[in-house]
Amino acid sequence: MRVIGQDEVRERLTYEVAIPIVRAAMIALSAGETRQHLRSIIPLAEGRLFGIMPGALGERGAFGAKLISIFPENFAKGAPSHQGVVVLFDPDSGAPICIAHAGEITAIRTAAASAVATDALARPEAARLAILGYGEQAETHLRALRHVRPIDQVTVWGRSPERAAAFAARMAAETGLPVVACADVESAVAEADVICTVSGSEEPILKGAWVRPGAHLNLVGSSRPGPVEVDEDLVAACRFIADSREGVLAQGAEFLRAKASGRIGDDHVVGEIGQVLSGALPGRQFPEQVTAYKSLGHIVQDLASVQALYKIT
Repeated sequence: MRVIGQDEVRERLTYEVAIPIVRAAMIALSAGETRQHLRSIIPLAEGRLFGIMPGALGERGAFGAKLISIFPENFAKGAPSHQGVVVLFDPDSGAPICIAHAGEITAIRTAAASAVATDALARPEAARLAILGYGEQAETHLRALRHVRPIDQVTVWGRSPERAAAFAARMAAETGLPVVACADVESAVAEADVICTVSGSEEPILKGAWVRPGAHLNLVGSSRPGPVEVDEDLVAACRFIADSREGVLAQGAEFLRAKASGRIGDDHVVGEIGQVLSGALPGRQFPEQVTAYKSLGHIVQDLASVQALYKIT
């Protein structure tokens, strides 16, 4: 059995490699060519989680599962917040053939998926990026989105002004872009063409009234029922597109809260990003429309990434 560690994943699963892989996996999911169950999430102490995600790349394709722990406090200690393994099984023999570092794959493929969605839904000229959060996904999203839009300005907000400022300085040095830490969310998003919420907030931090017409949002920080990052006004006002419609209807916290309030129904999730990518569903319908991509992440993205790494020698 081959083991692909964190350093190898980081070195070889570049965004140039990951973005096309994730795009193809999204299309395959929406076309019914893959198989997956809803993730199982076991709450642990102190806001920690353990997740189990099984799936298959088609009836005769590779299959496997991701087992992952989420310890949000780790990132501040210099360790990944998501840790675990993706196990890949051979479709012919049924034998496990590869174990890969799930934390690094999750970090890269999640941002790659947001880049794919941004490419499909954001206005072509979108160049001003706002990031709400300063953790691992904030870093990967900034790196990934530069591959699909001409980003020339970045604003960031986080609960700790000191950590937000440190993030801004670090990423400005890495990218050469002007990255500015803002004192509040409203000022961070005021001029943004693309907004990524990667905060993991338990309650809404972003209000619909603050989002400018024509903006695109990647809603990433909440991956289970409960925590929400944006308010009901924003959910109700935008064109809401899922990575997996079944997943969002069952586990998309922002959608579920807006639905419970009576503001929207299930039809508000107009479809999946894979349908937009294949041309089966319109994406942005007019320039001033606010679009939102709700990311829960699905196992076929992980399996497709590991399969590609396993095949590349």
